[in-house]
Amino acid sequence: MPAESGFTRRDLLRYTELAGAAAAAAWLFPASAAAGAAYSPLRPPATPLAVRSMYLSSWLPGDTLPGRWATFWNGKTTGLTGIAVIDGTAHLFAGAPAAPSLPALEQTALTVTATRSVFELAGGGIKLTVTFLSPVDPANLTRQSVPLSYVSLQAASLDGAEHRVSLYVDITGEWAHGDHTQPIDWTHQICGSQHLLSFAATKQTPISEHDEQAGWGTVVLATDSGDGVTWQVGTGDAVRGAAIRGPLACTALAGPRRIDDSWPVFAVRRDLPVVTPAAPSAEMVLSIGHVRTPAVRYLGASLDPWWRTKWNDWPAMVDWFRSDYAAAREHCERLDDRIDADAARIFGADNAVGRQYAAVCALALRQTLAGTELVNRHGVPWAMLKEISSNGNMCTVDVIYPAMPALLYLAPDYLRLLLEPLLDYVEAGHWPRPFAPHDLGVHYPDATGHSDGGGENMPIEESANMLIMTAAVVGRLSRDAGRDAAARHYSVLRGWADYLVGHALHPDFQNQTDDFTGFIARSSNLALKGIIGIGAMALIARAAGHSDDATRYSTTAHKYVGEWVKHSKDPSGQHLMLAYGKPGTWSLKYNGFADRLLRLGLIPADVAAKEAAWYTAHAGAYGVPLDHRHSYTKTDWQLWAAGFLLDHPAARDLFIDRVYRFADATGDRAPFTDWYDVNTGAQQATPDGQTRFTARPVIGGVFAVLALGSTTTDTM
Repeated sequence: MPAESGFTRRDLLRYTELAGAAAAAAWLFPASAAAGAAYSPLRPPATPLAVRSMYLSSWLPGDTLPGRWATFWNGKTTGLTGIAVIDGTAHLFAGAPAAPSLPALEQTALTVTATRSVFELAGGGIKLTVTFLSPVDPANLTRQSVPLSYVSLQAASLDGAEHRVSLYVDITGEWAHGDHTQPIDWTHQICGSQHLLSFAATKQTPISEHDEQAGWGTVVLATDSGDGVTWQVGTGDAVRGAAIRGPLACTALAGPRRIDDSWPVFAVRRDLPVVTPAAPSAEMVLSIGHVRTPAVRYLGASLDPWWRTKWNDWPAMVDWFRSDYAAAREHCERLDDRIDADAARIFGADNAVGRQYAAVCALALRQTLAGTELVNRHGVPWAMLKEISSNGNMCTVDVIYPAMPALLYLAPDYLRLLLEPLLDYVEAGHWPRPFAPHDLGVHYPDATGHSDGGGENMPIEESANMLIMTAAVVGRLSRDAGRDAAARHYSVLRGWADYLVGHALHPDFQNQTDDFTGFIARSSNLALKGIIGIGAMALIARAAGHSDDATRYSTTAHKYVGEWVKHSKDPSGQHLMLAYGKPGTWSLKYNGFADRLLRLGLIPADVAAKEAAWYTAHAGAYGVPLDHRHSYTKTDWQLWAAGFLLDHPAARDLFIDRVYRFADATGDRAPFTDWYDVNTGAQQATPDGQTRFTARPVIGGVFAVLALGSTTTDTM
């Protein structure tokens, strides 16, 4: 590629497909930047950096920090550059600036935990540790509501000598808006202990998106004020060049300016105390965030983010966020350790599959929660969810449902907060159908509803989903809280259960959650979900004190499941069919997981055993197909199947091993997908090639096995 073409590293990642970009980058970027790195506990398809919400979602499309740009979840650049000046010599440690051209530190290791991505780099006699920490904590609504993420930098001597080290970080205006022709303006201020650099599009369009990024809000880069810290706003080449020569000017270029007009950057630099062999340097801690007010609109009413119930303005929130760093880091370390320990308890301390399972869960967690955010509805917290990448729907029931295991494992009440907007919508009389709605609006962040009863309706699917999730929550709350939740929504839940009683055993031609496979009649897996939904209603009725209803729904579920087995069994007797009356067909009966989760005891043991053997015999290199018609599968549903078949270790471990293999080896360098080909490991796309399932919160389904350990619901 000739230098005179003007084709920059930024252009490479902006205009090529991610898989192709990875191959091209290996040619274009210095080999030293990627050589010799170790990955633990897996090589991620994309590495989460600042991943906190649907609009603060920055990823490394690969695993090596220097030599490529960070991107938004959809692949658009969110530029982040890091430069270390070591004893007067500058080295690149993050990003891919075209100028100045710098040698890169060698990345020696990457560790991905549930809450952190830790890069270790070496050069110039030092080791530099760069940690991206997103404090996932849905049990602590204050901490979870803050749309900020940490970056920490720490240097240590590798050669036994003392070193003078300065560290520089900048982010680009691309974080502010999806349209890079938009003008942005900026400001610098000091709040408490923090330098705050903030920037925003000059034309704010609340409750809108452009290429999936928010059309309103403010981007924040913050770091400690004090000796040795300087800042600057200016064009990328100029500010980075200045940082190599010495402290920054503590000045700002006059704005506003288009995002793509010489790419303005927002930069901080810290001269560390002398790095000695005795101890690593003090940390340089930065906070990166995207703040919006309002957060969403619900049926025409603007709702503020929940963090505003504690702080009137975002600078005070950012200052608190820095003060919470030590406590948040300690919490995250405990959570990381808990996932590892729980996996070891289930699989055995020396079990390789258990370590694989913990690794997959670690990769999934930040992505799961980053599809949600907390808002304030009349002084009460609600959690909202975006159906990221597939179609952008708001509060999609069959996206919350597959994410359920992670939420139950972490904080069951957070799942309740996700269900509340949907229940409120129906109970207020906005939904005219006898079954549950699919979503609250065609596109986030505007919950316009479907007052005409339209939308992507999935009658059995969503009704059963809502009942199963409610029963799971009720069974994990305190007795009083569970009784209150069941009683408060009893009427609408009972109506959905009665719909299932009339329709679940023999499903008509309906859509279901795997809508890319098309509508289907007499679906065995959908019927199973509906029957389990009826069983879930028995648990809800018991919790609410309606014993007669509990008996009736329990009896119906047990009766129906016997009929379901007869209708679903293939004539060969070896497995269940895809649909009633379709011999020779089969599908992954992942809906069996909910039976185990709720301890309903509906599915006969011999049926589960035959399914386990069938799946094991029909696995591809990277997983088990979703059904006999295609070679693609779903990541979340495979781990649901592993939970369903927990008593069948060969099948359980196969699902885990294959998902791990996929994540560790796929050539698609995009956030963890839930839809891929089991033979090639290639990420799937819709027939028009426009939609790839990327960064979706459904990935929380990989926590299915861990979620079973927190089950408290009694059998019927």
